[in-house]
Amino acid sequence: MLSGAVIGGIAFVFGLAIGSFLNVCILRIPAGKSIVLPASACTKCGTPIKPWDNIPVLSYLILRGKCRKCGTKISPMYPAVEFLTGVLFLLCYLAFGVSLITLKWSIFSALIVVLVFTDIRERILPDLVNFTGFALGLVLSLFTPPSDGMALWLAGRVFAFPPPRPVLSLIDALLGAAFGGGVLWVISEGYFRLRGREGMGLGDVKMMLMAGAFLGLRRTILTILGGSLLGTVIGLAIIIIKRKGTDYELPFGAFLGAASLLVVFFGSPVVEWYASLLRFR
Repeated sequence: MLSGAVIGGIAFVFGLAIGSFLNVCILRIPAGKSIVLPASACTKCGTPIKPWDNIPVLSYLILRGKCRKCGTKISPMYPAVEFLTGVLFLLCYLAFGVSLITLKWSIFSALIVVLVFTDIRERILPDLVNFTGFALGLVLSLFTPPSDGMALWLAGRVFAFPPPRPVLSLIDALLGAAFGGGVLWVISEGYFRLRGREGMGLGDVKMMLMAGAFLGLRRTILTILGGSLLGTVIGLAIIIIKRKGTDYELPFGAFLGAASLLVVFFGSPVVEWYASLLRFR
């Protein structure tokens, strides 16, 4: 039996390795390039990166953030993504142990990291990531116990006996996806009709469709509220500090992504509180 510390270390190192791959996704998916070939190379001189120069975080520190061949500075985004992914995978293990639930939230964390950084860099939330994540969320719901509770609450008012757990979990996922994507679509469409211009891209709608399939209805509601709060506070700070106009385009998807991760790790007490308040449990 491996100790908890060893398993945690393995989770962190595995997350670092996955983070290195996520960097490739962040750079290539918005550009419509393959994430498999060609091998990673310096963006300036085109020199292929050797395996010993591609060790997550460590190689960046050894090379002092520069290409070994031409000396071009390497973006700090690379070690940041790798380290963040390692930390998220470790948190998934610490929060949920060795289980399919840990796998589910690790996959979700990786998807959110890609979406957050592509939104910050390009103001794009790629369909490939959103729709792949949506499908994964539905599939994984069949193999993990229902955690939202809304499907069970509804089933208790329709059926004498509740459906099997995989069915309840899938319904929770569909309810979360429908609400997440539906609410943002209504807001986006309403803003366009009132103001005559786009205020929220469909990428945000698709992102919450994907996130809702993982989170379920109640955590999706919490994510939208949290993302809106983060966007308002941080957005106002950016506008004031950088002296931007009120029409400055904020990466709302990045705020939704950050809120969704906070909900995964810290949202359960809030969810349980308002569930008991509304008598849904």
